[in-house]
Amino acid sequence: MSADGAHDGAHSQRAADLGAPVTPQGRVLADLLAGYVERVRDEAGVNDRAGAFPYETFDGFAKDGVLGGTVPAELGGLGVGRLYDVAVALRTLAEADASAALALHVQFSRGLTLTYEWRHGSPSARALAERLLRSMATGEAVVCGALKDSPGVVTELVPDGSGGWLLSGRKTLVSLAPIGTHFFVHAQRRADGRPAGLVVPLVRRDSRGLRVLDTWDGLGMRASGTADIAFDACPVAAGDVLERSRVNARDDAVLAGQTVSSITMLGIYAGVAQAARDIATGAAARRPGPPPAAVRTLVAETDARLYALRATAGAALVNADIWSADRGGDPAERGRAMMTPFQCAKMTVNTLALGIVNDCLTLAGGAAYSADHPLARLSRDVRAGWFMQPYTYVDGVDYLSGQALGLERDNDYMSFRALGPRARQ
Repeated sequence: MSADGAHDGAHSQRAADLGAPVTPQGRVLADLLAGYVERVRDEAGVNDRAGAFPYETFDGFAKDGVLGGTVPAELGGLGVGRLYDVAVALRTLAEADASAALALHVQFSRGLTLTYEWRHGSPSARALAERLLRSMATGEAVVCGALKDSPGVVTELVPDGSGGWLLSGRKTLVSLAPIGTHFFVHAQRRADGRPAGLVVPLVRRDSRGLRVLDTWDGLGMRASGTADIAFDACPVAAGDVLERSRVNARDDAVLAGQTVSSITMLGIYAGVAQAARDIATGAAARRPGPPPAAVRTLVAETDARLYALRATAGAALVNADIWSADRGGDPAERGRAMMTPFQCAKMTVNTLALGIVNDCLTLAGGAAYSADHPLARLSRDVRAGWFMQPYTYVDGVDYLSGQALGLERDNDYMSFRALGPRARQ
């Protein structure tokens, strides 16, 4: 299989525990990020307390080609297409600051999904994807995804009467927003009396009617540049809309793209757990005298759980890479074959990472119970994984139990969210 997203001998010769990249492109990206780790770690505490986005770091990412990490080499990027390698890169950065890793994930995710559109989409989607990918490779384009509607709001795309569209609504929890130049906005389209459809229009930051709202005062991930985005009849060109499906289509083929878009975040929480382990064991080792039996037990259990976490995440990522490269067979089966291991891994990683960080607080002792201690930041950041789609914990339980019990349900979280309360009936 190809080196940009498929299985080959490299994985069979290396433990899939997120220890190192497995492709040359992944190693180039890892080496670039390694030059930033010390700086990111040094600034993490200050940025966390201030809720400040690390602008200078991301300026460097743009100049050094990091922001084009997942853009194909043919279009000027680094060409990292292996999901496993992207997760390893995010793990490395998250060990220094999970907020920065979450923001970078947004750009990497768009590169991966736009690459799919460039290779397999409709002619208009391919043209749109190529235009953006080339700009991402140079660091000119920073592309955010705006998925979640603000409470009580439905973001909608309606005809403008002259062949284009108008977008109105409000999105929340949009990370990387302070430097975003383009926003892919998940919206509902209602036109000509047809059933509501799910679409993803592209809106430039300088579009009329778009406002980036400085609303973020989060519990964790405070330096991720997360904001609300408001849209007031923003004009959207006819060719700048990616078609998805109708609401409640119940097509599991969409799960493949949703897996590709989000599974690399597992690396972020592996990085948080690793950072907590290193801080806590370092503190325990520096204490005078032999460590008590309880400390030794917690250290051993922490390392065992950290290995299980990384191995579980790695296995799910290898699986996703294999299925991502295999476009034969039933698309719905392919979607489930990617999403189900991802959700098993996500639930496992979220549980283990939280437990590891909690026990590391115990190992570090009372010194860690201070707002400016690194473990305090990690204890807040690690909780973000529980509510990120796909899926939140509740939706993940519904999905996995539905698969196990053969229950009929709409597995597209954008679709059942669009249905509101009716989605769970």
